[in-house]
Amino acid sequence: MRLFRRKIPVLTAILFSLIYGLSARAWYHLARAAAPQSKEEAITLTATTTLLADLARQIGSGRITVDCLMSPGTDPHTYQADPGDTALLKSSDLILYHGLFLEGKLGEILSSLQEQGRGVICIEDAFSASELLCPEDNPGTPDPHVWFDVALWQKAAVFLSKTLSEYDPEYQSGYENNLASYLEELNELDGYIRFRTGELEEEQRVLITAHDAFRYFGNAYGYEVKGLLGISTDSEAGTADIISLADYIAAHGIRAVFTESSLSPKALTALTDAAAARGMRTIDGGRLYSDSLGAAVSGADTYLLMFRSNIDTIVDALTY
Repeated sequence: MRLFRRKIPVLTAILFSLIYGLSARAWYHLARAAAPQSKEEAITLTATTTLLADLARQIGSGRITVDCLMSPGTDPHTYQADPGDTALLKSSDLILYHGLFLEGKLGEILSSLQEQGRGVICIEDAFSASELLCPEDNPGTPDPHVWFDVALWQKAAVFLSKTLSEYDPEYQSGYENNLASYLEELNELDGYIRFRTGELEEEQRVLITAHDAFRYFGNAYGYEVKGLLGISTDSEAGTADIISLADYIAAHGIRAVFTESSLSPKALTALTDAAAARGMRTIDGGRLYSDSLGAAVSGADTYLLMFRSNIDTIVDALTY
């Protein structure tokens, strides 16, 4: 005890040095990675995005402790890992990521860990090639935003439950029970989306957003979807992109455009200004959650809540 007391000033100095030398996120991750792991602890899983973290919590409830690399509102397309992220990934029993190039440069780290024999789960493996949508201008690059089709997200849940059961067969019944409950909730969500969509005439179902994240949503629920950017956000919209979409808005009398929680509204502002110059007054229909869930206080911090928030925002803005 005396030895410990003599070391307190030294330990305090080291602690303050670390706090001021690391970002808050890196400090949290490094502290989590350094924590001792015992066999009695729950299985630890690190998910790359808030969407996957929520899915893992739903299926692994009662058994799995879930961490998330990206905070709410983070754009996964442009995300760059820091040393704390790498430490957290290496300390986890399992790693869960989307694939389909959604995580950008982080994919290189994940591939390396997979080659090292780590427990890496890729949700991309839940889907066949025929279920994935590809943009017309880039048919060899599948759209990663599969969560906007509830039926596909159900497939992701089934895949994760099966994979976790294979990794941890002692808790298989728990994963299967969690899955059954969650599939029922997803069925209810799908019904709600279709009910609210039914309030719109077909010609009103046009969704203009900052980037092309809602292609699966449009395909599943009957909306025409136009994004100012493509399926990725790693480039900026050019003048030609803005002019082309503004012409479309004016020609079709589109009432509203929608910003996204993980992207700057700057490009959408330029778009509405261009539409106004063509005689079409287009309103800001509201903020949609695209590549991330909302924060805890947003009322959109789970997949179920996020999708309900989105469909309510869309239908309310497009109703006229």
